Amino acid sequence: MATEILLPSTRARVWLAPVETRYAPLFTFPLLATACAFASFAFACATPFAAFAVIAAATSPPPAALLVVTAAWIVNQAIGFGALHYPVDASTLLWGVTIGVAALAATFIATITLRARRPMGIAVALVGAYAAYELVLFTATPFLGGGSNFTAGTIGYLGILNIVWLIGLVAACEVLRLFIRGRKCRRVHQHALKTAIE
Repeated sequence: MATEILLPSTRARVWLAPVETRYAPLFTFPLLATACAFASFAFACATPFAAFAVIAAATSPPPAALLVVTAAWIVNQAIGFGALHYPVDASTLLWGVTIGVAALAATFIATITLRARRPMGIAVALVGAYAAYELVLFTATPFLGGGSNFTAGTIGYLGILNIVWLIGLVAACEVLRLFIRGRKCRRVHQHALKTAIE
């Protein structure tokens, strides 16, 4: 019973539906993996996981959203250690795990926020997801260091970065939805025309 209250139903209606819900993870993972790869190379440690969490929560049922964000985090870490040559030491590895936990916390908060279906739900979900993400990271600083990085300027910059990424990803979802809808309409029209001719 408590789980049902905390974790949104897998049958809950999604906010963004560029593809059918059953195919959403197959769409969302490549979208986020590509975005993650670009963000990892362009921004290194500033990958916008809060925006990714909101997109995953807005397109997929909760369990799938958590899996998709986990997969995006794995892509991020693989690029970091494999291509960007992050140092393989205890501190870097633990920060990597902390980022993964923060991304999952952001996804969980985004799913709960979106389930409420409030006006401007995606914007509110981003605020909640970003707050959860940063809180998890800040909670780790007494053990892992880096507390001096949590300045108003840095948090503001990363917040804006997440907003920009979210806008871009929502736009990508909407463009794909309109493209698929247009193709379906053309097929229906062609079928109706063919039937009328026959």
